[in-house]
Amino acid sequence: EVSVIMTPSAQEIITPMAVRWASQGEVITDWDGDLSGLSGFDAVLVTPATRNIIASFVHGLMNGPLLMALSAARGRGCPIMMVPSMHNDLAHDPVTEDLVVQCVKSGVKVLWGAEEEGKRKTPNHEEIVARLGNLVNNNSTSVVITLGATRTAIDDIRYVQNTSSGYTGYMIASELYRHGMDITCVSGVTTIDKPSWLSLDIECPDPDDMLEELKALTKDNIDVWIHSAAVLDYVIPDPVEGKIASLQGDLDIQLKEGAKHITELRESCNGAVRIGFKLESGIKQKDLVHRAHAQIQSAGMTATIANRMEDYGKEGKPRGWLVDSHGAHFILETEQDMCNAIRSVIENNR
Repeated sequence: EVSVIMTPSAQEIITPMAVRWASQGEVITDWDGDLSGLSGFDAVLVTPATRNIIASFVHGLMNGPLLMALSAARGRGCPIMMVPSMHNDLAHDPVTEDLVVQCVKSGVKVLWGAEEEGKRKTPNHEEIVARLGNLVNNNSTSVVITLGATRTAIDDIRYVQNTSSGYTGYMIASELYRHGMDITCVSGVTTIDKPSWLSLDIECPDPDDMLEELKALTKDNIDVWIHSAAVLDYVIPDPVEGKIASLQGDLDIQLKEGAKHITELRESCNGAVRIGFKLESGIKQKDLVHRAHAQIQSAGMTATIANRMEDYGKEGKPRGWLVDSHGAHFILETEQDMCNAIRSVIENNR
């Protein structure tokens, strides 16, 4: 539920009627007898936040319902996020910097956008919503999620790599971030842009390097581990230094079985929520569920997301199945169903 407070300046740019239609919520434009600005909001978001609004908030002025709502929110300890937007000259003014510091000291989250065309512009709506969600739902749950493809070197310029864009991992990470969790991504090779709000992303394209990074992270007492990366089952043990010359005829490349990350981490992640992924092809659903449950038992997982390669992305086919430690399984029709199921597993096992 959204209530919008529009300043007189905002009403000169867009009409309250248009905002009410878009938000499907109340639009407050002036003082009223109900003092709607004192309503018990879960959070107050000011975007764009002008220097005038920031200064008025810092100095306790109250010349409209927006500043009244901000003052009441500050008094209740309600989360406040401001998204300043102004020319660079104003943003770099020491007075502006001091005002922002005072906001931060009073508990306000200040989100600056990128510098473009001589201005600090408003970030895109997805970033604003993600960061506001993290602020409102903030909790102490720490999550490590692996994502993307991994590769093993043939020589210094060639490699063997499996297929994964990182889309699923980043989608899960973003969903959990919006619900207030502290996210660390350990990414292999990805082909999509990383969401800007996921600030801690450790790049480890090599599966052995990724495993060593995960082992190091176990020392931080992580609450939740999600293994969505496509980790190579087989690796090249002795890559050639330099470049193998062309026109040498056929090459015989030796592959050895690589380490299973979820198995290697079993003892050091004891007590944490652990969610794995299981991709198979050419098998029936009941066999897929059986193999996913076997993975849970062998690696000490909490749950596994199981899916079949031939179903992925096909209309009318489910995104996968959630399999728990008891062998129960639940169909996941969409990507969002998968994210919701993972969040439920975390919340029910914490």
